[in-house]
Amino acid sequence: MIMQTYSFRQCTLTQLDHWFGLRYSFSNTVLDQWLQTKVALTEIETTLIQRLQTLLLENVDGWNEQELSLHFIGPLFSLVHFTVPYRFNLFSERRISAIVTGLQSEIELSGEPDGLIATGYREPELPLFAFSEYKRQRDPNGDPAGQVLAAMLVGQALDSQPKPLYGCYVVGYDWRFVVLEGKHYTISQDYSAIRRDIFDIYRILKALKQIVMELTA
Repeated sequence: MIMQTYSFRQCTLTQLDHWFGLRYSFSNTVLDQWLQTKVALTEIETTLIQRLQTLLLENVDGWNEQELSLHFIGPLFSLVHFTVPYRFNLFSERRISAIVTGLQSEIELSGEPDGLIATGYREPELPLFAFSEYKRQRDPNGDPAGQVLAAMLVGQALDSQPKPLYGCYVVGYDWRFVVLEGKHYTISQDYSAIRRDIFDIYRILKALKQIVMELTA
């Protein structure tokens, strides 16, 4: 029997539910703790975030996906500084794949997430969390939630000691955060980067770094 293979871009939430028996949970303690972590912002961070938000407001309706990533999302992640040499790093468009056991057969999932935090320094080793798919506000290609969840399933399959997987996906200026725990996943409400939510978005990313630091200690 030929094994089925799918790229992340082919995956939807409905398909993943059907293939792997995943279930959507309306609440999750791990997600709540992540989103509610109290993290202080420095004056410099606040100023830089405001400048990025101004740039977003001026351009979001015209930017394509690459421009959105280059001018706004990438700088926001870089400001958090997800690099600890030889421990973990933030990678972009690095191919990851795994064979994931489904309800009826094994399925190979693969793709190149726009953003990936993984152990390793120059090359990703074990995917940790924060798989992110960056999409334009208009006419996104495919199902961004399905794509990020497929990448998180690969991270789960590659981990010999499975832990909750963290992720987020962006559609224009709207951010949603995701946790996958076992067969259950939960998706947060929208956080709008054109409102004061942008400070919550950045705080959540800083909290994510704390989580990664603890898990790689």
